[in-house]
Amino acid sequence: MTVLTRRLSGTVIAASIVLTGCAKNAPQDTFQPKGPNARTIDDLQRPLFYIAGVVGLLVFVAIGYSIFRFKDRGQDMPEQTHGKTWLEVLLTVIPAVILSGIAIPTVAAVFKLDEKSNECVINVTGQQWWWEYDYSGTCGGVEITSPIVTSGELVIPADTPVLLRITSRDVIHSYWIPALNGKRDAVPGRLQTLRMQADEPGIYTGQCSEFCGLSHARMRQAAVSLSKADFQTWVTNQLEAYTAPEAGTLAATGESTFLNQCARCHQINGLLLADGTPALAEPDLYVVAGAAPNLTNLMTVTAIGGWTFDILTDECREELWNASPEDFGALYLQGVWMNSGPDAQKPVCFAEATLRDWLRNPAAMKPNYADPNKLDSTGGRTRGMPNLNLTEDQIDQLIAFLLERK
Repeated sequence: MTVLTRRLSGTVIAASIVLTGCAKNAPQDTFQPKGPNARTIDDLQRPLFYIAGVVGLLVFVAIGYSIFRFKDRGQDMPEQTHGKTWLEVLLTVIPAVILSGIAIPTVAAVFKLDEKSNECVINVTGQQWWWEYDYSGTCGGVEITSPIVTSGELVIPADTPVLLRITSRDVIHSYWIPALNGKRDAVPGRLQTLRMQADEPGIYTGQCSEFCGLSHARMRQAAVSLSKADFQTWVTNQLEAYTAPEAGTLAATGESTFLNQCARCHQINGLLLADGTPALAEPDLYVVAGAAPNLTNLMTVTAIGGWTFDILTDECREELWNASPEDFGALYLQGVWMNSGPDAQKPVCFAEATLRDWLRNPAAMKPNYADPNKLDSTGGRTRGMPNLNLTEDQIDQLIAFLLERK
């Protein structure tokens, strides 16, 4: 392969990657706003791109002309422009005017985006490598009588201004859902606010945009917007009392396995120990961030592991993501039981292999440490979920139990 061919191939590959990022259905496309805050950003960025494009074109034309016109051909030195006051003033005034034209709408947009809302306040906490959401009070007119703690998916009522209060438990993260708003850093010891609002029901994806460690690229999130009625149903479902599995079933055995293997880090509200006292997780003893996802209603989300691995089958995922705003809520609320029918024993939309692989060896799917043996500096605590070396029987039991967390 010649040098020219290699260069052309590299150029084609690079262009393909860039164009892929601009695809019409790209889930994190800043040019497809789905809410008023994202539209404010889009209304600002589009004219700025046009201005920058014109300025860039003029600069390239000037550079090209200068290279061609004044190429060394043995001619006399060109006339020097130093000391031409009118030219120096002109080249100072033009950039100042352009930057002023950019600064004024930019500052106005920043103040507009910083407006607060009290219709719904949700606490958002970043940690390596997932996001936690804590609900309480009233959200979009829906009364939340007891705290709701979830992970991965931010569920909000549609067409409702929501205020996120963002912080971090370990290192700096950055919360970003492009379709709904810009970025906001999650800084330990500080509280940052970000307004979130979606026009209509749907699912909008995001990504941690601040490098935060080994699995930074696998720290994702989504905002799920539901109609007011569907959001009320979601809240009611989240607050339902815990129901223990029927005695003698595989799920009942899975409950015991969960208590022995998982309950020291993961909370399931209402779960009781053998002596009848509540099973309270203590992740601060085992995890650097001091927290682990609450699994009370695990099967109401569509992805696990920092919202990185789908637990919906490909077919059901496509059906959900392509659903109309009118149909989206009903499908989402079914979770992995979507399309399963009233008498189904197992959910047809459940990607069991994904959860099985995760329980078998989560660190292989989402790395925690480059060298897992070097934990001295953290007192033996891990970052992320370690490999518990579960047997296949234990995995069967846990899956049966977790399927009832819906």
